[in-house]
Amino acid sequence: MSTRSDLVASWLDLRAEEMVDFLARLVAEPTENPPGRGLGRCAQLLQEEMRRLGLEPELIEIPAPHTLEDPFIVRGSAGQGGKLLYFHGHYDVVPAQYQGQFALRRENGKLYGRGTADMKGGIVSMVYGAAAAKELGLIRDGRIVIHLVPDEETGSVVGAGHLREHNLIDPSAVAMVTAEPSGTGIWNAARGAISLTISFEGREAHVGQAAFGINTFAHMVHVGRPLLAYAEEMAARHTGYPMAPDDPTGSMVVVGGLSGGGSNFNVVPADAWFTVDSRFNPEEDLSAELERMQTLIRDAAAEVDAKVNVEVIQFQPAAGTPVEHPAGAALARCVEEVRGEPAKLEMCGGILENRWYGQLAIPAFGYGAGRLDVSHGPHEHVDEEELFRTAAVYALYAADALA
Repeated sequence: MSTRSDLVASWLDLRAEEMVDFLARLVAEPTENPPGRGLGRCAQLLQEEMRRLGLEPELIEIPAPHTLEDPFIVRGSAGQGGKLLYFHGHYDVVPAQYQGQFALRRENGKLYGRGTADMKGGIVSMVYGAAAAKELGLIRDGRIVIHLVPDEETGSVVGAGHLREHNLIDPSAVAMVTAEPSGTGIWNAARGAISLTISFEGREAHVGQAAFGINTFAHMVHVGRPLLAYAEEMAARHTGYPMAPDDPTGSMVVVGGLSGGGSNFNVVPADAWFTVDSRFNPEEDLSAELERMQTLIRDAAAEVDAKVNVEVIQFQPAAGTPVEHPAGAALARCVEEVRGEPAKLEMCGGILENRWYGQLAIPAFGYGAGRLDVSHGPHEHVDEEELFRTAAVYALYAADALA
């Protein structure tokens, strides 16, 4: 550790119990999304803590149409200078496996609970990292702006999309970091996403008169076959971005993640549906791939005279900042300064909110205290020491990015 690292670490050590208590209070707010309830209470909690830390928070109300309950963007800042760095996070969480996940459990150096890894733990690190940078004079003539949004788990169009639509993201920013659970690495890129619901309309008939019916299950199976072949093809098209050694490097397509239809076991099904969810590498043209999938569906449906409808329920572009970009190199140096080991820049296998900033040519990265392999699961947790180390990285990165 360097002298400045020791200074930041000492500042955080004095507030270690505060940070754990703050995380416990955040975890206790059941901001499950879907359905997106309890968001307003959590936003107020974030506002109160950020105000206490001198981060000048405000709540930005998000008007309808949406199905979320009291969604707000929590926006805070540290410093007054012109040079700008964004810290970004989300305070919604995926649904819990059991109610006990909303009570923080401290055990063997780990903090268990829903959202500890993704990403309420990251928010704690980010808020305290910004506060440390401000109080220790690391920001100099720069400025940190913190955005905390309510709907990342369902696509982030309401929250981050609102920031983008209303020009609340300044394209002159030097960089953006989101506190996603990247482990000890840094995510400099993420895949794009297309999600479809494919539905069929047929005609019911009793099993004794099945010949009078139009079987939508048979249509669904027929249309699914070329999509499964398409999924295999895309899995063999590898990205040029570095990824973790065990991660698949092809674009991922899941056919039939959800499916349904029919009214009873002895009736020809008059309705059927299934989903297609995909994660495309940054090299792929999402518009072209959507057209390919729609053509496969239309052509296969025409072969069996099926009445089919395709609904696009998600279309989100990929994002990527080159590995050699100076903003990424600076973040990697800060990680090494705190952890004592080099940090690799890799592509995330999923989608990240860095895309909203990358669309404005802002270098954007994912780096957080949690681990992806435990996020969203029944044993979700964050290592307590990583909570503090990551906060230190954020403080040091603010110093370097805004120098």
